[in-house]
Amino acid sequence: MSVNSADIEQIVRQVIGQMQGTASAPKKSAGAYPKTGRVAMLTELEKFELKEYAIPALGDDDILVKVEGCGVCGTDAHEFKRDPFGMIPVVLGHEGTGEIVAMGKNVKKDSAGKPLAIGDKVVTCMIFKDNPDITMFDLNKQNVGGADVYGLLPDDDVHHNGWFADYIVVRGGSTIFNVSDLSLDLRILIEPAAVLIHAVERAKTTGILRFNSRVVVQGCGPIGLLCIAVLRTMGIENIVAVDGEDKRLGFAKEMGADKSVNFKNHKGIEELTKAVEDAFGGYPADFGFQCTGSPIAHANIYKFIRNGGGLCELGFFINGGDATINPHFDICAKEITTVGSWVYTLRDYATTFDFLKRAKGIGLPVEKLITHRFPLEQINEALKTNLAMEGLKIAVINE
Repeated sequence: MSVNSADIEQIVRQVIGQMQGTASAPKKSAGAYPKTGRVAMLTELEKFELKEYAIPALGDDDILVKVEGCGVCGTDAHEFKRDPFGMIPVVLGHEGTGEIVAMGKNVKKDSAGKPLAIGDKVVTCMIFKDNPDITMFDLNKQNVGGADVYGLLPDDDVHHNGWFADYIVVRGGSTIFNVSDLSLDLRILIEPAAVLIHAVERAKTTGILRFNSRVVVQGCGPIGLLCIAVLRTMGIENIVAVDGEDKRLGFAKEMGADKSVNFKNHKGIEELTKAVEDAFGGYPADFGFQCTGSPIAHANIYKFIRNGGGLCELGFFINGGDATINPHFDICAKEITTVGSWVYTLRDYATTFDFLKRAKGIGLPVEKLITHRFPLEQINEALKTNLAMEGLKIAVINE
């Protein structure tokens, strides 16, 4: 094989570059992307339709993301079945993640100050279009209820505003995080996991939740299971899970619960309360997390908690109806400290990345929460699977 002087010069440059650590990979470029993209538009109850729209021109502060996957949330299912928020027609999907394929010239860093580049994997959190001066270091007490969220509000002028799509346009004034060091499954779980990070932070304000606390978690859907995982990564080991499905209770133990109680095996609240106490070695819980939207479950959990204990209620994300309790016996006489938790703050979102790394590091199988995967073309089946409670976390994945 003959090698001319130009070839030798190129080889020498490459070797020198590698020695200096500058030739490990070619620079990424924006590349080409389609002028149009598909979205799954909810056009009527229980009916998504795939529609194609022009991808708008990017502004100097905008980012175009190629969607890789998005989890199906209970909120998506409520909107799919009943449209309680009157949003139809709308592009849903707020548990999404994908890869940056184009950026405006002003985009340099994410909301935590981490550099952003073409090819990075990202997630979005809030859109502060009405208050762009808020930063993640200011937003310690305001939850997501004070801002907009991609995939939760209609935006017919853009269309590419929800993660149930091929592409999403992340506009200036939004929060965005570089999460290239997490797997696709973990990235899809960031949004629901942030709900539990926030709940546990709220619970810690009571001063009751500690390393050696006896903690009961009621409800073992994705939220309850993630709650158990967060507690376990904090070093709390004495956790009892309560649910009505043995499969979910089995998974609760994989996620870190020490014992489990199937409420269907016990008649009446007194028998159920004794079963929970028996699981704790004959003692009531120090703290409880109520992770269902059931009024009956809310009324029951007070009975599981000791005098002077604490309770975090996060199951009623939307109006699930009234719960009947006895204020004297359930709250006053017991002097129970209760906190409510709803969604998360921006700082909780950043904390979630560390939680997911820690959970994986200690061997918790959080990625197994995603039990079903559907392509965008089968999004109606994905939502119906969620409503039928056939799995845990349902995800729409773009191949």
